[in-house]
Amino acid sequence: MINNLFNQLIITITPFLPRWIVWKIAGRYVAGETGAKALAVVRQLNDKGYSATVDILGEHTNSKSEAAEITREYMNIYDEISKQKLDCNISIKPSHIGQDISNEILQTNLDKLLLKAEETNNFLRIDMENSTITDNTISLYKNCRRKYKHVGTVFQAYLYRTQADLEQLSQNGSFNFRLCKGIYKEPAAIAIQRRRKINNNFLKLLRFAFEKGIYVGIATHDLGLLKSAYTLISELNVSTDKFEFQVLYGVPMSGWLEKHLKNNFKVRVYIPFGVDWHAYSIRRLKENPNIAGYILKDLFRR
Repeated sequence: MINNLFNQLIITITPFLPRWIVWKIAGRYVAGETGAKALAVVRQLNDKGYSATVDILGEHTNSKSEAAEITREYMNIYDEISKQKLDCNISIKPSHIGQDISNEILQTNLDKLLLKAEETNNFLRIDMENSTITDNTISLYKNCRRKYKHVGTVFQAYLYRTQADLEQLSQNGSFNFRLCKGIYKEPAAIAIQRRRKINNNFLKLLRFAFEKGIYVGIATHDLGLLKSAYTLISELNVSTDKFEFQVLYGVPMSGWLEKHLKNNFKVRVYIPFGVDWHAYSIRRLKENPNIAGYILKDLFRR
């Protein structure tokens, strides 16, 4: 009871704490402010047997020059991944590279990234944001995939439409997507609201992917879902080259990452970095206030 009250207090006060304290808490979730620091973390994870994907923190860019600069930074990261021979790809948010400015600017920046991904023999993941741009993101993905096959996107289990979206895409053969629950606040008319029902739909979509031979990144920290995913993999005798498990950098997984590796399952760690770490960290801490609680208690003791 006391711990729960303390955690609720942490959720309330964390956004108002000095940035240096938030960084003390959030450093476990963010790989620093620069690409060099993020790739150093990638190297450490690769050495332990994990794959990685990197993401520059930020979204809803409204400046053409800023969107172009973010695109250049991603291109430089592709070059460094290739140069350092890292097991790592890139995840981008459409709104970060021009979605809110114009479709022309967005597509121009995406084309640059696709060309660099092809040049460095790498993969590009187009992240899914809120439901207002789901149609546009799917259209964007289809257009990109016609130009370069090593590109994937993301689908959210809490949206009612996701089953139909997967069925439609699967008509043109196999593809690559990340399956997650979804983090945006969406209305009940279009999104499942209850955790149990979201989990049930997650497993329904995962079964669909397995049965259709679609490559899926199983992105969840829900231990119950992981157990159910293991059951599905065993039941359907799914080949290990048809899926991977994906987790956010720094989120405690109670030994499951090591368990995945022992089963020869690929594990990819999503590594965010960048100067816009503060807002991201606040979201992560609200999801897991225990982490903030432990560190704040330690600071107060000191």
